[in-house]
Amino acid sequence: MLRIRQDLVDAIVAHARRDHPDEACGVILGPVGSDRPERFKAMLNAARSPTFFEFDSQDLFHLYREVDERDEEIVVIYHSHTATEAYPSRTDIQFGSLSPDSHWVLVSTRDPESVELRSFRIRDGEVEEEPVDVVAATAPESSPSA
Repeated sequence: MLRIRQDLVDAIVAHARRDHPDEACGVILGPVGSDRPERFKAMLNAARSPTFFEFDSQDLFHLYREVDERDEEIVVIYHSHTATEAYPSRTDIQFGSLSPDSHWVLVSTRDPESVELRSFRIRDGEVEEEPVDVVAATAPESSPSA
Protein backbone atom coordinates (compact mmCIF):
# COMPACT_ATOMS: atom_id res chain seq x y z
CA MET A 1 0.00 0.00 0.00
CA LEU A 2 1.17 3.51 -0.77
CA ARG A 3 0.50 6.05 1.98
CA ILE A 4 0.95 9.52 0.56
CA ARG A 5 0.10 13.02 1.74
CA GLN A 6 -2.59 15.00 -0.05
CA ASP A 7 -0.17 17.85 -0.84
CA LEU A 8 2.10 15.41 -2.69
CA VAL A 9 -0.85 14.03 -4.69
CA ASP A 10 -1.87 17.62 -5.50
CA ALA A 11 1.69 18.38 -6.68
CA ILE A 12 1.73 15.32 -8.98
CA VAL A 13 -1.65 16.22 -10.50
CA ALA A 14 -0.69 19.89 -10.93
CA HIS A 15 2.55 18.92 -12.68
CA ALA A 16 0.72 16.49 -14.96
CA ARG A 17 -1.86 19.11 -15.92
CA ARG A 18 0.81 21.80 -16.41
CA ASP A 19 2.86 19.64 -18.81
CA HIS A 20 -0.14 18.27 -20.74
CA PRO A 21 -0.21 17.40 -23.65
CA ASP A 22 3.29 16.02 -22.94
CA GLU A 23 3.85 13.43 -20.25
CA ALA A 24 5.05 14.82 -16.94
CA CYS A 25 7.49 12.90 -14.77
CA GLY A 26 9.20 13.14 -11.42
CA VAL A 27 9.95 11.48 -8.12
CA ILE A 28 9.12 11.72 -4.45
CA LEU A 29 11.98 11.08 -2.08
CA GLY A 30 12.03 9.83 1.47
CA PRO A 31 14.44 8.68 4.17
CA VAL A 32 16.34 5.50 3.28
CA GLY A 33 14.41 2.40 4.34
CA SER A 34 11.26 4.27 5.39
CA ASP A 35 9.02 3.71 2.33
CA ARG A 36 7.67 7.17 3.26
CA PRO A 37 7.26 9.69 0.42
CA GLU A 38 8.19 13.13 1.74
CA ARG A 39 9.95 15.38 -0.76
CA PHE A 40 8.44 16.14 -4.17
CA LYS A 41 10.81 16.63 -7.09
CA ALA A 42 9.42 17.42 -10.54
CA MET A 43 11.73 16.34 -13.34
CA LEU A 44 12.06 17.43 -16.95
CA ASN A 45 10.69 15.05 -19.55
CA ALA A 46 13.66 15.19 -21.93
CA ALA A 47 11.59 13.37 -24.59
CA ARG A 48 8.98 16.15 -24.56
CA SER A 49 6.48 13.60 -25.79
CA PRO A 50 2.77 12.94 -25.24
CA THR A 51 3.43 9.17 -25.29
CA PHE A 52 6.79 8.67 -23.59
CA PHE A 53 8.85 10.07 -20.74
CA GLU A 54 12.55 10.13 -20.17
CA PHE A 55 14.36 11.83 -17.30
CA ASP A 56 16.87 14.44 -18.41
CA SER A 57 20.35 12.93 -17.90
CA GLN A 58 21.73 16.02 -16.12
CA ASP A 59 18.67 16.18 -13.83
CA LEU A 60 19.11 12.49 -13.05
CA PHE A 61 22.80 12.97 -12.26
CA HIS A 62 21.99 15.82 -9.85
CA LEU A 63 19.12 13.85 -8.34
CA TYR A 64 21.31 10.85 -7.48
CA ARG A 65 23.97 13.08 -5.95
CA GLU A 66 21.33 14.93 -3.90
CA VAL A 67 19.74 11.66 -2.76
CA ASP A 68 23.11 10.35 -1.56
CA GLU A 69 23.98 13.59 0.25
CA ARG A 70 20.62 13.72 2.06
CA ASP A 71 20.44 10.00 2.95
CA GLU A 72 17.27 9.60 0.90
CA GLU A 73 15.95 7.17 -1.65
CA ILE A 74 13.39 7.32 -4.45
CA VAL A 75 10.13 6.15 -2.91
CA VAL A 76 7.79 7.14 -5.76
CA ILE A 77 8.41 7.47 -9.48
CA TYR A 78 5.49 9.20 -11.14
CA HIS A 79 4.45 10.14 -14.63
CA SER A 80 1.34 10.98 -16.56
CA HIS A 81 -0.49 9.35 -19.42
CA THR A 82 -2.08 11.98 -21.61
CA ALA A 83 -4.53 9.94 -23.69
CA THR A 84 -4.85 6.60 -21.91
CA GLU A 85 -5.75 5.23 -18.52
CA ALA A 86 -3.35 5.36 -15.58
CA TYR A 87 -1.90 1.89 -16.15
CA PRO A 88 1.71 0.94 -16.96
CA SER A 89 2.57 0.60 -20.63
CA ARG A 90 5.02 -2.03 -21.91
CA THR A 91 7.78 0.60 -21.74
CA ASP A 92 6.80 1.48 -18.15
CA ILE A 93 7.00 -2.20 -17.23
CA GLN A 94 10.51 -2.48 -18.71
CA PHE A 95 11.69 0.59 -16.76
CA GLY A 96 9.78 -0.43 -13.65
CA SER A 97 11.79 -3.59 -13.29
CA LEU A 98 14.90 -1.38 -12.88
CA SER A 99 13.47 0.08 -9.67
CA PRO A 100 11.39 -2.71 -8.08
CA ASP A 101 11.25 -1.13 -4.62
CA SER A 102 9.66 2.11 -5.85
CA HIS A 103 5.97 2.83 -6.09
CA TRP A 104 5.09 3.65 -9.70
CA VAL A 105 2.36 6.28 -9.63
CA LEU A 106 0.51 7.08 -12.82
CA VAL A 107 -1.97 9.87 -13.36
CA SER A 108 -4.12 10.18 -16.45
CA THR A 109 -4.77 13.65 -17.86
CA ARG A 110 -7.02 12.41 -20.68
CA ASP A 111 -10.08 13.88 -18.93
CA PRO A 112 -9.49 17.44 -17.70
CA GLU A 113 -12.54 17.21 -15.41
CA SER A 114 -11.40 14.23 -13.32
CA VAL A 115 -8.29 12.73 -11.79
CA GLU A 116 -7.30 9.12 -12.25
CA LEU A 117 -4.30 8.36 -10.03
CA ARG A 118 -3.13 4.80 -9.39
CA SER A 119 -0.06 3.15 -7.89
CA PHE A 120 1.74 -0.02 -8.93
CA ARG A 121 4.65 -2.22 -7.97
CA ILE A 122 6.55 -3.52 -10.97
CA ARG A 123 8.85 -6.48 -10.33
CA ASP A 124 10.35 -8.85 -12.88
CA GLY A 125 7.93 -7.67 -15.55
CA GLU A 126 4.90 -8.28 -13.33
CA VAL A 127 2.52 -5.43 -12.55
CA GLU A 128 0.63 -5.37 -9.27
CA GLU A 129 -1.73 -2.52 -8.47
CA GLU A 130 -1.67 -1.40 -4.87
CA PRO A 131 -4.13 0.65 -2.81
CA VAL A 132 -3.37 4.35 -2.37
CA ASP A 133 -4.08 5.82 1.06
CA VAL A 134 -4.12 9.61 0.76
CA VAL A 135 -3.62 11.24 4.14
CA ALA A 136 -3.80 14.84 5.28
CA ALA A 137 -0.53 16.69 5.56
CA THR A 138 0.63 16.86 9.13
CA ALA A 139 1.23 20.25 10.63
CA PRO A 140 4.86 20.98 11.43
CA GLU A 141 5.73 20.48 15.05
CA SER A 142 5.68 23.74 16.93
CA SER A 143 8.15 24.62 19.60
CA PRO A 144 6.80 25.00 23.13
CA SER A 145 5.99 28.57 24.05
CA ALA A 146 7.80 30.21 26.94
